[in-house]
Amino acid sequence: MNKKVTVAIAGLGARGLDTYAQVAKLLPEKMEIVAVADIRPERVEEAVRQFNIPAERCYTSAEEMLQQPKLAEVMFICTQDRQHVGHGIPALKKGYHLLLEKPVSPDLEECREIVRVANECNRHVVVCHVLRYTPFYTKLKEIVDSGVIGDVVSIQAIENVGYWHQAHSFVRGNWSNSDKSSPMILQKCCHDMDILLWLTGKRCKSVSSFGSTYLFKEEMAPEGAALRCLDGCKAKADCPFDAERIYLDDPKIGVRNGYTNWPVNVVDTHPTEESITAALKTGPYGRCVYHCDNNVVDHQVVNLLLEDGATINFTMCAFTSKGSRFTKIMGTKGDIEANMGTNIIDVGVFGKPHELIDVTKLATDFSGHGGGDNRMVEELLDLVAGDQPAGTALTSIDRSLESHYMALAAEKSRIENGRLVELSEMR
Repeated sequence: MNKKVTVAIAGLGARGLDTYAQVAKLLPEKMEIVAVADIRPERVEEAVRQFNIPAERCYTSAEEMLQQPKLAEVMFICTQDRQHVGHGIPALKKGYHLLLEKPVSPDLEECREIVRVANECNRHVVVCHVLRYTPFYTKLKEIVDSGVIGDVVSIQAIENVGYWHQAHSFVRGNWSNSDKSSPMILQKCCHDMDILLWLTGKRCKSVSSFGSTYLFKEEMAPEGAALRCLDGCKAKADCPFDAERIYLDDPKIGVRNGYTNWPVNVVDTHPTEESITAALKTGPYGRCVYHCDNNVVDHQVVNLLLEDGATINFTMCAFTSKGSRFTKIMGTKGDIEANMGTNIIDVGVFGKPHELIDVTKLATDFSGHGGGDNRMVEELLDLVAGDQPAGTALTSIDRSLESHYMALAAEKSRIENGRLVELSEMR
């Protein structure tokens, strides 16, 4: 059909502006951004600069934008976790299709309500579970579904969050406090809950979980630690979480080394050595990691019993040098070791030579969550344009909520000292 789809974006952060909006540049024949909203004027100005949005279509909040008549065919909801449903439901009722940032909500009733409204309004809602769209997991799903390793009996999976990513997003950043955002097992790991169910094609029966904030708290602060990294901290030399070391000097993401993308552009929209230094002196990202208002865990293990008796053990941990995901799938006829960090999948069928699959040779786009971001947005555009059959979205709202039930069950179990939680309680 080759129809250009119009898009309004609510929330111009790292996901809304720096990631999903960029698809309009890659696929100008499919997507046009016609309206934007954010509470930060500098982010709206940046969107105007990049996409030439008319002034009358720029709004100071999602609420202000939602007060207007319908502005586009699709709205990207990229606001904060606890705002998603409050913005999503009015948008659905106005006739928008949605790209809905995960998590949908940390509140089960809100999750159920937006499903009801989406179905009632007959709107497409694609939840940003981007891993399903990556070449890596697409290939892994193909291998599992082929039956080459037989029935899946057990899975071990780990999300290596990365020490600096934990400090950036979950200690100093927007997702540090679950009272303001979401439990970390939901915010960060509903991706993992979703992908593990999708790979197996099964449903979860019950969950148990343990985890805590082990390191990032006041009593663990080293001697001489200042409240801010640039306030003459005496522990600075030996601290891997030092804000100057991460945002200014790091070889890969430091501004002094010429880097200006995520995460430094979260600290300041237009990162320079001067602007980042100023932001670290006064803003949240310059705080000592031992003296923040964070309460989310820095490590958690989750045990999942699936309905057919298969089991999954999942670990999320901040204390890793690299950020990546690793999965071992064990079946009745063989096993698979899959490392997303290297994009290598090792298939071991019992009694036969191992097969090594290099996923980098199967695709060209590995930007943004291993190539998943762009493919996900394009799928929604194709759904709305009529170029893809209705009901075929990989991450429709109905499918994506199962991961939320699992993550919230895990958090409930963790809080209740590992009590076994039945998924029927959550559904």
